[in-house]
Amino acid sequence: MNLSNLKPAQGSTKTNKRVGRGQGSGRGGTSTRGPKGAQSRTGYSRKAGFEGGQMPIQRRLPKFGFKNHERVEYKAINISALEELAKKNNLSEITIDSLIGAGLISSTDRVKILGNGTLTVKLNVTAHKFSKSAVAAIEAQQGQAITL
Repeated sequence: MNLSNLKPAQGSTKTNKRVGRGQGSGRGGTSTRGPKGAQSRTGYSRKAGFEGGQMPIQRRLPKFGFKNHERVEYKAINISALEELAKKNNLSEITIDSLIGAGLISSTDRVKILGNGTLTVKLNVTAHKFSKSAVAAIEAQQGQAITL
């Protein structure tokens, strides 16, 4: 060991720069903020999307259409998928929980049953919405379409 390889103990020194502590520190005067303008002032915070006075991109781009924030999205499931699930798991009643367990939907999804495919077993199906053809197919097999 000699003087050329001495180091302070791990974690004992700070690495952040101390600004505004006089000219002798090399970071006095404007304290690394530059000479003038809003950014050099205390309390300055840049607005989201601010581009230095240039027209921001969200104002430069044209706007199209309308987005309805109250729209309800449904996960569509065909009766052919319900029949497959019923035969595989030997079910006579299909609920939201059984669809979640099968991995067809997530717990936050709303479900609409569509009438694509054929149904050959009697099923009692519980869902948020049904198409007319799905209700007709379920009731043709003496099943029930129960709306939540």
